[in-house]
Amino acid sequence: MSEHNRQAGDEVIGVRRGLFGVHGSGDTSGYGGLVEPVTLPAAARPYGGYFDAVADDLATALADAGGPAYDAAIEKVEIHAGEMTLYVVAEHLPAVALTLRNHPALRFELCLGVNGVHYPDDAGRELHAVYPLASITHNRRLRLEVAASDADPHIPSLCDVYPTNDWHERETYDFFGIVFDGHRALTRIEMPDDWVGHPQRKDYPLGGVPVEYKGTRIAPPDRRRSYS
Repeated sequence: MSEHNRQAGDEVIGVRRGLFGVHGSGDTSGYGGLVEPVTLPAAARPYGGYFDAVADDLATALADAGGPAYDAAIEKVEIHAGEMTLYVVAEHLPAVALTLRNHPALRFELCLGVNGVHYPDDAGRELHAVYPLASITHNRRLRLEVAASDADPHIPSLCDVYPTNDWHERETYDFFGIVFDGHRALTRIEMPDDWVGHPQRKDYPLGGVPVEYKGTRIAPPDRRRSYS
């Protein structure tokens, strides 16, 4: 998203410089002086579709249940590509998920797991956990997203609300290092138990490929030029 297209409330999580994403300049070197902010956009009302009803029903249901208040639990809302994401304050995640699951107007009965995301330049919010939810009753989709810091990567487990998240949380812990507090057995599920590091973080070394002449070394994938 270009600087002039940014909206108030958008969260800047990093800046891309050169090497990636040069368009329309004729420059094929990959170094076109590009400076591009990377943002997570915030949406404003009306959201459209059923999204306003979901937000209103969630606010009412949280209040009826004795809290937390909607504005205290939800940091912001993102509408992108016809999908809604609620950014949830970590400590309120179980209460929000339980309300979304149980309230008759919401009924998001199915959680499709949890995905980790690493934004190394988003200071204090480097690690994100994303939960896709589905309502079979109302034929609706929703995402929850929670941020944690690299220094304190703790997010409450949702296994008590959605028991099938058990192995998904273990995988996200394994690959991203997010610690899901309250999980019954948070151990690695893909990598060996003694593996050092979390391989899907963006600062995890990818390695390069040595070649046999002139001491040349092919850069790892994250440092190669892109022409698309």
